[in-house]
Amino acid sequence: MGKEEIFVKYDLEKEVLDDAQFTLMEMPNFFHKNGDNPKQAHIHSFYQIIWFMQGEGVHYVDFKEYPITDNTVFFISPGQIHNFEKRDDFRGIIIHFNESFLSDEGSSENVFLKYNVFNAFDTVPYYHLMPDEVHRLGFFIEEMKTEMGNTQAFAHKDCLKYLVKLFLITVQRTGQRGTGIPLCINNSANRTFVKFRQLLEHHYRQMHTVKEYADRLNVSTKTLTNCVYESSHSTPLKIINERIILEAKRQLLHSDLKIKEIAFYLGFEDPSYFVKLFKRQTGCLPAEFRE
Repeated sequence: MGKEEIFVKYDLEKEVLDDAQFTLMEMPNFFHKNGDNPKQAHIHSFYQIIWFMQGEGVHYVDFKEYPITDNTVFFISPGQIHNFEKRDDFRGIIIHFNESFLSDEGSSENVFLKYNVFNAFDTVPYYHLMPDEVHRLGFFIEEMKTEMGNTQAFAHKDCLKYLVKLFLITVQRTGQRGTGIPLCINNSANRTFVKFRQLLEHHYRQMHTVKEYADRLNVSTKTLTNCVYESSHSTPLKIINERIILEAKRQLLHSDLKIKEIAFYLGFEDPSYFVKLFKRQTGCLPAEFRE
């Protein structure tokens, strides 16, 4: 079996005929329709919201397992490896949409939604919903269901995008993240940290030093270090290295690339340095991890 066969990659375009590129499915019907596919490790080229309204179990995301409890919402970004526990009695909602629904330009609010709710690999990928907000978020879901039937209506795609954005804003405002420090858009250190996440997601293959990111953000390395620590109790270099190693793990298990090719793909001119970094971060060699 080639490495490319270990993880199936799902594209929304093959599943959705509507130009809006949006789907909403209910659990457990989702599992009944897709059989064992969701229970095997896989990746998406689109964004996914998984609202577990009822049920207990485990959800596996990027080589880690996370607990499922009532009203837990997971936010899965393109490229993340995940799979469900081998059971299909969960009740809830699964939403799929493509990247055009989430803009990271134009406002700090958009950046927060895309790089704090989603694309926040340095923290857990889920929120707990507060009881008072469950009804409100459920209202947005019902509006999405209604709009899905209005494919020929004026501004159909925009309407769905605004409903998704309202859902995400409400979670950002009121949801409780499983771990980590709650981030606030009115806190300048938090804003800088989320912009750092944004840059890192776009440039982790080319930029490996704290200074490079500080220069792009027009701040000193000390200021960036302080902002990151205040927001995450971590350091910029640790987060940079974690993102590189996460991608290395994905490539080791999802591609047929040789280890030196993965090193070059991740921006290392000297593959031996990549191997040393991987061993230091994970405790094993890349070849050992792949096996």
